[in-house]
Amino acid sequence: MTTPTRSNVAPSTIGVDFVDGGVVVQYLDDREVFYHGPPKPVESAITTPPGKDVHVLVTDPDGIEGVMTYVNDRDTHDEILETTGVGRVMLESDDEEVLFPGVTVSTEAYSIRVEADLSAVDGRVFVFAEDELSEHAYEIVGEEYDGASGDRTDEEAAERTEDTDDGDDASEE
Repeated sequence: MTTPTRSNVAPSTIGVDFVDGGVVVQYLDDREVFYHGPPKPVESAITTPPGKDVHVLVTDPDGIEGVMTYVNDRDTHDEILETTGVGRVMLESDDEEVLFPGVTVSTEAYSIRVEADLSAVDGRVFVFAEDELSEHAYEIVGEEYDGASGDRTDEEAAERTEDTDDGDDASEE
């Protein structure tokens, strides 16, 4: 039996929810998947452990919606990806592909490298690498990330507070 050929599939906008302990992605067909976290902050790029299933999520600035792309997924049929809204990119060895403006994926031996130019991304970039033995969750952050205020710098948190009418909508940590 031959292995079916898999092709690139463009992602659609899907729902995202940040909850205690991880990230929930809401597919177009109303199913949800939970990625265990919280994501580990990494600066600029991450090279995943070898042999993992790699999923890249780029969210809008508010983290309410985003696009999810599977990298080198050979198991999921194109039709399933299309009904869920998840995209796929297939890379050859030593290949590189722009997933989203400012987000590039490439192969590095048996690993996947995800790089993000956050000045070109109007949102957040998450990388999930998993197999049946382990799950890894990462958020690509800029060098200004200080980790003191959770998922954003104090300056970014202040900007969010200024954007609200009376400041009541912004949460303090």
